[in-house]
Amino acid sequence: MVGLFDTRPRFCVILGHTMTATHKKASAKGLKYSKNVEIIGVSGVAGSFSEEAARTYAHEAGLKSYKIKYLVTVENVLAGLEAGEITLGIFPVENSNGGIVIEAVHAMARHRFHIKKLFEIEVRMNLLVKKGTTADKIKKITSHDQALKQCRMYLKRRWPKIKVVEYPDTAKAAEDLAKGVLPPSTAAIASRAAAKLYKLDILEDSIQDLKFNYTSFIAAVALK
Repeated sequence: MVGLFDTRPRFCVILGHTMTATHKKASAKGLKYSKNVEIIGVSGVAGSFSEEAARTYAHEAGLKSYKIKYLVTVENVLAGLEAGEITLGIFPVENSNGGIVIEAVHAMARHRFHIKKLFEIEVRMNLLVKKGTTADKIKKITSHDQALKQCRMYLKRRWPKIKVVEYPDTAKAAEDLAKGVLPPSTAAIASRAAAKLYKLDILEDSIQDLKFNYTSFIAAVALK
């Protein structure tokens, strides 16, 4: 059972979910990676905040050799750990404004793992559009549920009549907008890195409701 969350501004403490002695079933069957390279699975695609968190973790941990696998969802990250397809999983669990990441709670309840580190990064949301798209052309805004929560007051104030739709990942929304999967009348809330990677315009930057907006991430490893 997942432990209780003591949610505080810019920090999340997880109680009773250390996944240690009582859950000693080894899950890393037939590891599929080199012992010399850390394989980091993230809950997002290229340009996601989870990728940024993974690179931050790697830098602070002094990892010289690592590879990032973009697994989009927390469920895929934890399943990948159990299957031995990755050596480390990085995913968000709580935001200082948006609260607990529900997707992570559900996935954590289904999998066994060990929490190696809990850390946070600052998150700045941006409204991305296809090149040349102006505000009057936007008919829909999409992003991950957490991003929408972090920008809820901005959306009500700035775009009260625009349809808001959830998407699996912030960067995936940006990628699909760039590829034409989403119509050009759509705007995506995502990172500045996603805007650069997918060659999208930033219509408005730092649109999160809190000036200082932090998300807590878990660095997870498989049980041994």
